[in-house]
Amino acid sequence: MKEVAWTIMIIVIMNVVLVPIAHADSREESMQIESDSAIVMDASTGKVLYEKHAKEPMYPASLTKIATAIYAIENGKLDEVVTVSSNARKVDGTTVFLEKGEQVTLKKLIQGLLINSGNDAGVAIAEHLSGNVKTFAKDLNTYLTEVIGTKQTNFENPHGLFNEDHVTTAEDLAKITQYAMNNDVFMDIFSTKELEWNGKTWDTTIQTHHKLVKEEIPYKGVTGGKNGFVAQSGFTLATTAERDDLKLITVTLKSDVVEDSYNDTIKLLDYGFENFTTSSIPKGTTFTFGEQEYAATEELVYTHAQKDKLEEEMEADGTLKLVNENGEIVNKFQLDEVNRDKPVVASKSSSNQSNIASIMERFFSSTYLYLAFFIGVLMIFYFQVRKLRLKRRDKYFY
Repeated sequence: MKEVAWTIMIIVIMNVVLVPIAHADSREESMQIESDSAIVMDASTGKVLYEKHAKEPMYPASLTKIATAIYAIENGKLDEVVTVSSNARKVDGTTVFLEKGEQVTLKKLIQGLLINSGNDAGVAIAEHLSGNVKTFAKDLNTYLTEVIGTKQTNFENPHGLFNEDHVTTAEDLAKITQYAMNNDVFMDIFSTKELEWNGKTWDTTIQTHHKLVKEEIPYKGVTGGKNGFVAQSGFTLATTAERDDLKLITVTLKSDVVEDSYNDTIKLLDYGFENFTTSSIPKGTTFTFGEQEYAATEELVYTHAQKDKLEEEMEADGTLKLVNENGEIVNKFQLDEVNRDKPVVASKSSSNQSNIASIMERFFSSTYLYLAFFIGVLMIFYFQVRKLRLKRRDKYFY
């Protein structure tokens, strides 16, 4: 009987404790991303929720135009009139059929660049802002490094046509997109499904080529996107989406089949929305360490797994750490010391006493409670059976 009880106990432990952990770890592995490189990033915090070779240098194709667009918006005047050159007129690939000598506003060129992926619009923008494509590439790279903080990006042109030195990473592209999302003009164009286009030789309605944006493939919450393709890069895709307070960015690079790039994107978005949430600590909330008080001078936004139960821990230098039940630091913030003569908005204690209380709360709300319950049931069952056996034995000998 004792052996049976212990066997049942081991099975319970494996199911209550080990199986959920294994399931959580295997969820990422089961996504089976086909693209060579991929990432899903939280747009509010920059937290990477999933990545596959996201730091590997890749050819981006027309995802380059995200960088060109935000650079042009921030460094040019949208109502300036640009005169199209013969270089822009003769560029290869997708165009908006600009003519030499045609005069177009910078904003319209950016629209043609992002919505219809016009390579001619890209060259016209580059020449207008920097004089020529080569100088523009240098200016753009400096901007990406110094303003946005890219690590492994080197662009040789404004449009993404193949050049062996024209490389970036999924992580850098996600950073560029995250930065650009803060610009209302960019997001208005990035989310446009179609636009009336009246050109010198081409009057039409241009449409985005991104199937999720134009709802050819329906997906709830999509807010923008850009696709790309050249033979050397394969199919590339950048997508933004939002549900509730969670904003996501996905990038997939080098897919051999266009359907795979969209399927990968949907898997990444599903993974983010189904497993993560964004929370915040209000501006003015105070914490204590010993006798010293610290305050959040702005709203502290952080993204974490939905299942996480976070503990707030203060350090002597004013660092607030958010720690999950596994002891992992989900996020940390540097708080400012509070002058005790000034009123405070809200208060939270992070003293040793409150840490102990938080630990106890975490313990009793975890799976250990269920484990203790099952062990208790097993022990009661064991002693009841043992008592019954003793009664039978006493009756027999009597």
